[in-house]
Order: sequence, then structure tokens, then C-alpha cells
Amino acid sequence: MKLNPKVKQIIREYAEAIIIAFILAMIIRTFVVQAFKIPTGSMKPTLIEGDRILVNKFIYRFKNPERGNVIVFRYPENPKKDFIKRLIAKPGETIQIIEGNIWIDGELLEEPEQIRKVYYYNEGLYGREGERIRVPQDCYYVLGDNSASSRDSRYWGFVEQKDILGKAMVIYWPLTRIRKVE
Repeated sequence: MKLNPKVKQIIREYAEAIIIAFILAMIIRTFVVQAFKIPTGSMKPTLIEGDRILVNKFIYRFKNPERGNVIVFRYPENPKKDFIKRLIAKPGETIQIIEGNIWIDGELLEEPEQIRKVYYYNEGLYGREGERIRVPQDCYYVLGDNSASSRDSRYWGFVEQKDILGKAMVIYWPLTRIRKVE
């Protein structure tokens, strides 16, 4: 069966458009923004199971992560898995968890408010009561907002800068939870 030249042209144009759209989508997903689904309650109440979020993968190419950012990173114990937690301490800082509060370099952490509102339990090798933990260069200390149910830096240590994938920006699903991630 021989196709009409006009039909061939239409098919070719659609195929080109689909291929270009696919390539652009892969570039955007790889370098700019990516969607993630929250699998556990380790970040409650900020993020709950089933929330779908958009992560800005571009932002940390131009600036360093800041305390309080909710970040997505490769899990240090299994780099094939992505994790999401709140950044608490930056490279070179000393962190302590005392009576549920975070102390950075000997000072009680008052800001950002999201950190101050959580009671952090002393758990794991890197979160024992009163122990001072120094964050290595090019690494970060991260904690889940649901401290009682979070496997985080208290257990496995630090997140290397190179393993940070991006910053959580917005919850886009379910519709009743659409909001900026803070």
C-alpha cells in the first residue's frame, strides 16, 4: 500500500513533534524539575504518604542548600533509592540534640520555625543525647519532620553534596493539599 505524499508529510510532522517533546521532557526531568511520590510518613506533617511533589533540580547548581530546605537526595546506604528530609546542619557545623531541641555550634536553633516546632528524639549512632556531631566538609545533616518515625542522619550519618538531587518546591497532588513545601 502506497501512502499519499500529504499523509506521509503529516505522519512525519507528528513523529518529529513527538520525538522533540520526548527529548525536551527528558531534559527537563533530568536537569530542571522532577515529580516524586512520598512513600512514608517520615516527613509528617509537612509531607504525608501519597503526596506528589515537584522537586527543583536546577537550584543547587547556583547556590548551596540552606538550613530548613526540604531536599531530595540519594540514600547513603542505597544510592539507587531517593530520600527526602529537612536539611538541619551544614558543612563544618557541630550539631547536638538536647531534650528534643537542635543546637548548632553550641547555640539553640530558633529558625526556621519548621525545625523549632519538632521534638527530635535522641536515636541512632549520630543522634545520642548530648553528643556533639561535626558535619564533614561537603556534607549535610538531615532529619525527618516526624522524628519518632524517621530513618535519617541520626542513624546513617551524612548526605554528601554530590548526592543532593534537588529542593522540594510544591505539593501538586492531591488537590486538597496543593501548597508550597516549607
